[in-house]
Amino acid sequence: MFRGKNVLVTGGTGMIGRYVVERLIGHGANVRIASLDSPCRAHPEADFRRGDLTNPEQCLGVCEGIDFVFHLAGIKGSPLMAAQKPASFFVPTIQFNTNMMEAARQSGVRRYLYTSSVGVYAQAEMLREDDVWRTFPSENDRFAGWAKRMGELQAEAYRVEYGWDGVSIVRPANVYGRYDNFDPANAMVVPSLIRRAVEGEDPLVVWGDGSPVRDFIHADDVARGMLLVMEKGFAQPVNIGSGVGVSVRRVVEIIVSNLKRKPRIVWDSSMPAGDRIRLMDISRARSLGFEPQIPIEAGICDTIDWYQRNLPETGGRYSGFT
Repeated sequence: MFRGKNVLVTGGTGMIGRYVVERLIGHGANVRIASLDSPCRAHPEADFRRGDLTNPEQCLGVCEGIDFVFHLAGIKGSPLMAAQKPASFFVPTIQFNTNMMEAARQSGVRRYLYTSSVGVYAQAEMLREDDVWRTFPSENDRFAGWAKRMGELQAEAYRVEYGWDGVSIVRPANVYGRYDNFDPANAMVVPSLIRRAVEGEDPLVVWGDGSPVRDFIHADDVARGMLLVMEKGFAQPVNIGSGVGVSVRRVVEIIVSNLKRKPRIVWDSSMPAGDRIRLMDISRARSLGFEPQIPIEAGICDTIDWYQRNLPETGGRYSGFT
């Protein structure tokens, strides 16, 4: 499907984007990347375009001559940052999601992948695709969750008014892997713990008691799932997760077990830990032929190893919170 085609990956310098770009190039696609990151983070065989996708004209520019779009650009930050600076999540997310999908439609793009989020779901132990519009996003994901929902609604509006059924929607679970944001000021739980542990924080203080259970999935598994959904031309939202619950305590244990110098772990139960259990039902993804391949132990080991070998490459990222 992708061989010889012109494919745009917005956010192609980010964690999932890097894996998507590598897979597309491996399939023989001509890949263009649109990102605000430093060009040093881009795949050397891709056409890198530095641009602000909150600007509609720049969105039209990067869509010129493109067959397929993988829209992965996003604002990434910890739950604390989302609570303290919700406008920095909400406003640009609404802007570049709306602008990119409209630019793709105007440019005659054949298929478009919209990256939604686990944050669109209400609090529940099992997250099923068809339940989203029966509820509201969890209070822990209120701003980012509603912003992502608006992109999904935009795709539905285009189907109704324009008959454009070329938009696929994926909702990744809690993603980790190489090329992640390891900035301790706003990183998510896995990269934040990896950086602090590798840098020798001792004791290693972790919020909560370690009991919350989440669906963690490696970024390369997500990339594989995204290409599959696009190849199938599937129009209904698809959860891309591991389908397996892993506690925060287990994640910490895996990280520490991969270190030569093992810190003492201190659980700060006075700090918030989030919802008790949040798992994704991935039955729909499995019906398309998707199956996660990277176990959490191997994935975290690989991420730690990459981080230790590529410290300079962990910089050069654009931050929406500067």
